[in-house]
Amino acid sequence: MSLAKIEFAVNMTCQKCVNTVRESLLDLNEKIEKSGKKAVLKGYGENSYSAVSMLGGNSGYSVSNNIKGVIRFVQTVEGCIVDGTVDGLEPGQHGIHIHECGDISKGCESVGEHFNPYNSIHGGPEDDISKKHIGDLGNIEADNNGRALFRKINQFLTVSDIIGRSLVITDKPDDLGKGNDKQSKIDGNSGERLACGIIARSSSLFQNTKKICACDGLTIWDERESTHSNQKELTKYTETTSL
Repeated sequence: MSLAKIEFAVNMTCQKCVNTVRESLLDLNEKIEKSGKKAVLKGYGENSYSAVSMLGGNSGYSVSNNIKGVIRFVQTVEGCIVDGTVDGLEPGQHGIHIHECGDISKGCESVGEHFNPYNSIHGGPEDDISKKHIGDLGNIEADNNGRALFRKINQFLTVSDIIGRSLVITDKPDDLGKGNDKQSKIDGNSGERLACGIIARSSSLFQNTKKICACDGLTIWDERESTHSNQKELTKYTETTSL
């Protein structure tokens, strides 16, 4: 595989210019891959504007070694982008939530409850702030190969508020608080916590030059080429984290 390194300079005279350029870079990875070329964007965001959570492997926890993934959080003027890939799930919907604690010493049982600073009932991501937890991100859907690809924008999340907390994937769909039982208003009847990872600050573009994943020694391009069938971690971009 031949790799192309592209560097460019942009003349910026004010903060508005910086914001405009930053916004244009957010979906650069997606735009490149639509051309049929695979890409790894080496970190994005700045300071507290972006974060990442690793599920499974050496960086997170899962009840099965097959469940692994990476979820990114990027603050924009429209809200917080939640973008991720998770593998090893049963086909269908699974709940996804931010929990209050960044403690996985006892697996996903030590991450506390849903992040809920306003002491609200459980709900869905589209509900009013008084009818949902800030950590209620709804559901993701795994395909027949067990892979869930998702990209959401959440207007209530602030990256600086969730760094140091945890992200959790559950085995059942979240009923978004629409059920008739008490548990629906607590966690949406989303069941067992399958996988979790601490939400860590992410490096900015080109800020972290590491090329090797600390988890297994593979290069980021080897990781990018990994497949679900051989149970290697997909899109495990450890080079973007600053733990």
